[in-house]
Amino acid sequence: MISEQEIRERQILETAQAMAVAARTAPKARGTDNLVIKICERKDIELISAQLEKDYEQTGMEFLMRDSRNILSAPYILLIGSRVQVLGLNCAYCGFPSCEEKIKAGENIPCFFNSEDLGLAVGSAVSLCADRRIDSRVMYSAGSAALKLNLMDGATQCLAICLSVSSKNPFFDR
Repeated sequence: MISEQEIRERQILETAQAMAVAARTAPKARGTDNLVIKICERKDIELISAQLEKDYEQTGMEFLMRDSRNILSAPYILLIGSRVQVLGLNCAYCGFPSCEEKIKAGENIPCFFNSEDLGLAVGSAVSLCADRRIDSRVMYSAGSAALKLNLMDGATQCLAICLSVSSKNPFFDR
């Protein structure tokens, strides 16, 4: 006999895997793929939680402590990050008049389209999550902690999507 708990655990992992695929296939500017996508399991989640506590101690920002505790409700967290790569579109959205000027400045500022691609990937992933009736929450704080822990293979931006199946979404009305 399979318990409902086992079914939930399997379904959350299968959904996280499908979300990773949905993020990968989301549209990208100029067809350039700068995404880094990973699924965190319990050990990784505990590391991220501990980093959020350190961040709270350094900054005093109370939401970081709240998030450090809150993410422990997630059996899995999907991390989606983006590396910095200038795409040569000269849009000036990054604050430089051209891509060439940005490169000359040597700034590690993301190209606007790196950020846009990250947003599209996250949107694609969470829409699939909603279709499967898995509770989720996008958290910049947990993504930032993952970056500080060097979990994202050179990404400079990261958003975390916490996943859960319970009688109430643990990531809202905290």
